Amino acid sequence: MHRRLSPEDAAHQQRMREYFTTEFPQELRGLLARSDDFDPADLRRSQAALADAGLAAPGWPSEWGGQDWTSLQKFIWDSELQRASVAPPLAFNTSMVGPVIATFGSQEQKERFLPKNASCEIWWCQGFSEPDAGSDLASLRTTAVREGDEYVVNGQKIWTTLGQHADWIFALVRTDPTAKKQQGISFLLIDMQTPGITVRPIRLLDGGVEVNEVFFEDVRVPADQLVGEENKGWDYAKFLLGNERVGVANVGLIKRWLSEVKEHAAEVREGEGSLLDDPAIAARFAELEAELMALELTVVRVSGGSKDGRPDPASSILKLRGSELQQEVLELAIDVAGPMAHVWDDDELPDWATGSVPEYLNFRKATIYGGSSEVQRGIIAATILKLKG
Repeated sequence: MHRRLSPEDAAHQQRMREYFTTEFPQELRGLLARSDDFDPADLRRSQAALADAGLAAPGWPSEWGGQDWTSLQKFIWDSELQRASVAPPLAFNTSMVGPVIATFGSQEQKERFLPKNASCEIWWCQGFSEPDAGSDLASLRTTAVREGDEYVVNGQKIWTTLGQHADWIFALVRTDPTAKKQQGISFLLIDMQTPGITVRPIRLLDGGVEVNEVFFEDVRVPADQLVGEENKGWDYAKFLLGNERVGVANVGLIKRWLSEVKEHAAEVREGEGSLLDDPAIAARFAELEAELMALELTVVRVSGGSKDGRPDPASSILKLRGSELQQEVLELAIDVAGPMAHVWDDDELPDWATGSVPEYLNFRKATIYGGSSEVQRGIIAATILKLKG
């Protein structure tokens, strides 16, 4: 397969590169160098700047600020954004709930939420996983009982990423406890300031506070904040998770990480040369670069989605291999840092070395969120390989 860009796509790539490196506010680049070390206000400013340039949600319908781009052009946008260390648009807003509202929401919901989603005037978080419903998400037990023009929500969500900053949460709730578990679920939009909601942080292995528990106690939600039809939430969730799995491949981010690790390896002296002269280390770089190229080609093929609105099951391949590659690159970063990685806080050592272990620990989550690797292998076996259990 030839990877040379057409003249049109090459020009698009150059436009994206120039914007992200010269026109985008330079003080906002590099916000997410460490996942737990950023100012939420800066992240909102960053996404607002992208929205002003029409670059916050290029995959949306054009009437809501999307761009009439090909899948390859959207991939180029994403790669150049990450290559320039620009914080990507908040995925909960633009890749998850935004497409769900644009596809299944009412006209009032589209007008109310989509413009503010793009600019991050509304910050969303995801209310899917529960203590006993993670990989088996359809076992969720948070309930929503209809009372007149409202739903009364009770239950608990867990691993709610950045929920402490969120204005709204999109949540899967059980509205028919008598139906089969996938058939009794609805998709609600809930204001996080509603009485009865409590957010409790969870401290992670790297010391950061990125995820949370969210508790709902008699939370009253207007019925017009139901997306689509009652008890059809599982269909909308599958649509959302397909989009999430395409985005979670993070090819641009992995490229930048691998390039930076290679630069660091060239700085670490070993004998008369550097770590890059070590055949074993050089072979690991070559293998990861080849794997990343294969992933990139798969993203381009899959990112357009299917024609019937359903996610391409091959998105599970992207989720599986992309998350594994993230972990493999960060593991290589630790090996390059060597003994320096044993110290997490030392002003006399380079930040990249002392931060390698916390970053690696943080991204152990990558093979769990968005559907664990075991779940993805099951989807691949059933829908692509057509294997029967």
